[in-house]
Amino acid sequence: MQINTIVVNMTPSIPGDFFNWKHEGRDFVVAYQTFGAGPKVLFLPAMSTVSTRTEWNAVANKLADQFMVTLVDWPGFGASSRLSANYSPVLYGTFLCDFVQACFGEPVAVVAAGHAAGYVLRIAATEKTLWSCGILTAPTWRGPLPTVMGQHRKIYAALRGLVAVPCLGHVLYHLNTSKWFLRRMFGRHVFADSSRLTSQFLAEKQKVARQRGARFAATAFVTGALDPFAESDGCVEVLKAVSFPVMLVIGAKAPPKSRIEMDKLAGVCPHPALILSGSLGLHEECSDAIVAAVRKFLTLKNTDAKPPISK
Repeated sequence: MQINTIVVNMTPSIPGDFFNWKHEGRDFVVAYQTFGAGPKVLFLPAMSTVSTRTEWNAVANKLADQFMVTLVDWPGFGASSRLSANYSPVLYGTFLCDFVQACFGEPVAVVAAGHAAGYVLRIAATEKTLWSCGILTAPTWRGPLPTVMGQHRKIYAALRGLVAVPCLGHVLYHLNTSKWFLRRMFGRHVFADSSRLTSQFLAEKQKVARQRGARFAATAFVTGALDPFAESDGCVEVLKAVSFPVMLVIGAKAPPKSRIEMDKLAGVCPHPALILSGSLGLHEECSDAIVAAVRKFLTLKNTDAKPPISK
């Protein structure tokens, strides 16, 4: 593992870094950036087709006056390497452990959206101590197709195989990242306020979705291959047992099936959940409210003395 300082183009005003990471013989270059001053906070974006670390910009920029914030793109997403690889919970769990160990060396406060929240809890179920506290926004553990259509593992595996085929896979993925499809996805599942879905916004998201190699990790997410838990009970039981403070932020207008799962988590979380008017993308849509909540939670929970990360 190696960290190189490089200026990336996604946020020109903020220096970015590359984290060189090897997994199962594949070399990934993972994009991240750190700025601000104060106690350290790691921001993890969701894992959707259009996700990048920049979705946390509005929140992180406002917190940088009090905290040192790190935003990272998952392998296979954002500005990181988008290789044809075996994207799985093992890959992402291993990456997260390696990244936190290399960049922090001690338990760190984590703010995670969507499936990233599921991975925060997945790691909490192991013997590794990565987190000093956690804020989980619109926390999910199950991919879109299994949520909507149920578990059909053989069908989803076949779909991933089709998308991986040269030419044919590119065409199939291209159809599912049209502006029409993205507008429908955001309007039905991600944002409660459809006025945000401007032509410029959709063009930027489409550019993210159509980067070379983007279809591999994105399709794995959509078909449930990246689900950090096999069932909701596993996710709930982990949250009940965590040893660090956790706050959940839930969108009042989240899709019904996703909201049911989030409410299960809220029912066992000692800290009252914060309910905002947004949906699955509330960390972008309700950034001001999240800034206030995160600032208050981190200020109350932050301590200077932290044990080293257990291995």
